[in-house]
Amino acid sequence: MNDLKKRKARAAAAVELLKKEFPAARCRLAFHSPLELLVKTILSAQCTDERVNIVGETLFRKYRSASDFAQAPLHELEMDIRPTGFFRNKARNIQSCCRQLIERHRGEVPSTMDELTALPGVGRKTANVILGTIFNIPAVVVDTHVIRISRLLKLTNNADPEKIESDIMNVLSEKDWIIFAHLMSEHGRKTCIARRPACHTCVIAEHCPSSLSKTRKK
Repeated sequence: MNDLKKRKARAAAAVELLKKEFPAARCRLAFHSPLELLVKTILSAQCTDERVNIVGETLFRKYRSASDFAQAPLHELEMDIRPTGFFRNKARNIQSCCRQLIERHRGEVPSTMDELTALPGVGRKTANVILGTIFNIPAVVVDTHVIRISRLLKLTNNADPEKIESDIMNVLSEKDWIIFAHLMSEHGRKTCIARRPACHTCVIAEHCPSSLSKTRKK
């Protein structure tokens, strides 16, 4: 079996086992509209989803549309999102993003990679979150969990997120592109923790070339 076939088999096995382990795996950002998810994804940079959800509870009672964000006094918006960190840069991006939504998309969140990544503060990761979660368009979100665990599984040898995205798309069935990041996130939080991976309880250890439990048995 060549390397690509091995990686495809390893990826498929890992995904199926993790689907059983985390049957409710989904986007951890709570949202009621595409705009809310877009703004929350921008806020989630260098911030936990839990904190973003807490901030969002009051934020979206105050700002209900792209126009609300676009017209808000910048300092006021900064203070409203301050707990998420890097609030000045995030506030500028959110406001610029919402202004472009109004100018180019009638205040609605677009549904293509090119249109999304043309928005201020929106990179491929954020765009893929929107495409997969809102529009159900197959997309691979590459976050810290995906980078770390996909490299441990030897599904990729790359460090660049865009190359990792391409590698994952190449070894996974398209039907699993969206769920992959959610599974990696759950697995990374519960078992494959960066500084102390619990390989002895890991459901995919037998498929992981980097498993410490395998190393200890040798």
